[in-house]
Amino acid sequence: MPNYGRCPAELRERAVRMVFDNERHYGSQWEAICSVADKLGPSAESVRKWVRRAETDGGARPGVTTAERARIKDLERENRELRRANEILKAASAFFGAELDRQWRS
Repeated sequence: MPNYGRCPAELRERAVRMVFDNERHYGSQWEAICSVADKLGPSAESVRKWVRRAETDGGARPGVTTAERARIKDLERENRELRRANEILKAASAFFGAELDRQWRS
């Protein structure tokens, strides 16, 4: 699991596990999230986001998983690099094409 925010991965994993294990003892998942947040220290909203991410990664909730998100980010970075290289090659091609044309006319 990638490192998000300031909380250690162990704390996030423990909080998510506690919510999943104890949500049946509460009236709603939100109550379980608030209880776990009070016990462990992070905000309830942080715990809620961790739970949603875990549900998405586990297939219980639709959405883009963490692995897919990382793959998309890598592909977008590669795409930017390739576009930049293509622009450099186009500029070099135009420069050398003009240079060869001048030499040919002389």
